[in-house]
Amino acid sequence: PAPPEEEQEEPPSQPHLGDLTASDITPTSVQLQWTVPEGTFDSFTVQYKDAQGQPQLVPVDGKSRMVTVSDLVPSRRYKFNLYGLWGWKRLGPISTDAVILLHCALSIAAPAPPEEKQEEEEEEPPSEPHLGDLTASNITPTSVQLEWTVPEGTFDSFTVQYKDAQGQPQVVPVDGESRTVTVSDLVPSRRYKFNLYGMWKRKRLGPISTDAVTGEKMQYGWMSVCPQCFLHCPLCIPAPAPPDEPPSRPRLGELMASDITPTSVQLQWTVPEGTFESFTVQYKDAQGQPQVVPVDRESRTVTVS
Repeated sequence: PAPPEEEQEEPPSQPHLGDLTASDITPTSVQLQWTVPEGTFDSFTVQYKDAQGQPQLVPVDGKSRMVTVSDLVPSRRYKFNLYGLWGWKRLGPISTDAVILLHCALSIAAPAPPEEKQEEEEEEPPSEPHLGDLTASNITPTSVQLEWTVPEGTFDSFTVQYKDAQGQPQVVPVDGESRTVTVSDLVPSRRYKFNLYGMWKRKRLGPISTDAVTGEKMQYGWMSVCPQCFLHCPLCIPAPAPPDEPPSRPRLGELMASDITPTSVQLQWTVPEGTFESFTVQYKDAQGQPQVVPVDRESRTVTVS
């Protein structure tokens, strides 16, 4: 008789989120800690609403179990939701409430006499970096180039936040070495406000902000509006001689939903022409909060849970 086939290895089981707790509460920040009793996650996302009621997102890497949320308002109750990303699934949330303190008492013990100080002082930790100015340039009808300065220190990464034409919050992640990014897929003749945050040791610093008005489409070019002076600055671009045709713009085809369960749905889509750099699925949850699911460029399916 033929030897029995070897059993295939079972895929890794779905991880589980444990408890979320708040500690180290100050007038402007709170430290969140959570447990993962089983499995591992690729990353986490903390969601909450700021003092203006706008949803905020704080990305956290999959190995961390703690993050400090800053730029909060004293004497205000916040609800924090933590989601875990595993594969293309978003699991959770687990939640906790925290009331930010109005006053924070700090007791400092009297220093030891000079003769009792250690001979070798410990090295000072790196100082907190600072964001400088944020400016907008190279404005077209559908894109804006943002540039910023960091006069002191270094950041681990940056995040640009703005609202699209439908009023939905958008997030553009930027690596810590960059000082410029181009935000595209904008709508002509529309004013946008861009906020830039810097991430440093799990702290989110900022924002610095700037406004920009996208250009107006014209027959032979486009016209932009200066955000500083609110004056029309026409820029006419003559039609160039027809060069070699650039790569054609990719097109999205159809989006279909399948494998629908009480708590999840699988989405599939087609790209009949060209290639995209990445995809983003957006929807609103049961509480009416906007949710974002990033998808890599090679994929044509994702499960939203």
